[in-house]
Amino acid sequence: MILNIAGQTAYAYTGGKPFDPALPTAVFLHGAEHDHSVWILQTRYFAHHGFNVLAVDLPGHHRSSGAPLTSIEALADWTVQLLDAAGVARALLIGHSMGSLIALEAAARYPERVEKIALVGTAYPMKVSDALLDAAAHREAEAIDMVNTWSHASIANKPSFPAPGFWMHGGNQRLMERVSHSNAAQVFLIDFSACNSYQNGLAAAAQIRCAALFVLGRRDVMTPPRAAQALIDTMTAHGVTVDTVLLDAGHAMMGEQPDATLDALYGFARR
Repeated sequence: MILNIAGQTAYAYTGGKPFDPALPTAVFLHGAEHDHSVWILQTRYFAHHGFNVLAVDLPGHHRSSGAPLTSIEALADWTVQLLDAAGVARALLIGHSMGSLIALEAAARYPERVEKIALVGTAYPMKVSDALLDAAAHREAEAIDMVNTWSHASIANKPSFPAPGFWMHGGNQRLMERVSHSNAAQVFLIDFSACNSYQNGLAAAAQIRCAALFVLGRRDVMTPPRAAQALIDTMTAHGVTVDTVLLDAGHAMMGEQPDATLDALYGFARR
């Protein structure tokens, strides 16, 4: 599905089903240097079981045109502009890593547009090391290798895991390289700088009025479960219904634990 937002094209994968205005809508927001494809299993299931799916490529990422947006706040505004372009009044927002911050900020800014939020592999603050930012600025291949290593719970997954012919580390590396090559801007650096500089997380959490789900990886070294606790505590203190699911996975849990991730997200969406 191709939409027009502020004169730029925005690509949204619909899970292999046509968009139906009568159905509830789930928007899937990817993380830094990724695109919609990280959600393939989850989005296809949602689309074939009662939901519209808009799994987006964020601006400047793969199939969406324009320059990458430089702040979480701008990306939150863009997400609601996406809803406008698709004719969606309210939606469930599901975000991974950087996408989780976008979902959080959008729900705080536009409570009337967000039904629920699911934050996958989230943390606040989502600080990025100086070494990684420097590598992203000057040695992108090294930065991609660093993130690819840290994103997974083990150095090598068992053969053909989670399906025959599937190479998790290699696929993630090629995806980041493809997103990088799709835009002349330094997408990797811009994305990680946006995460690093975002300062509104706790204030946004205090403004949330919809139900929230946290899907966290027990072996996640990039956004460890303890790094989400301040958000959970703030939402709970303000009367938000918060569910937390802890998976035996690293940061790349959609690939490492695809069925468990789907079960958590779909169960939350249906409640």
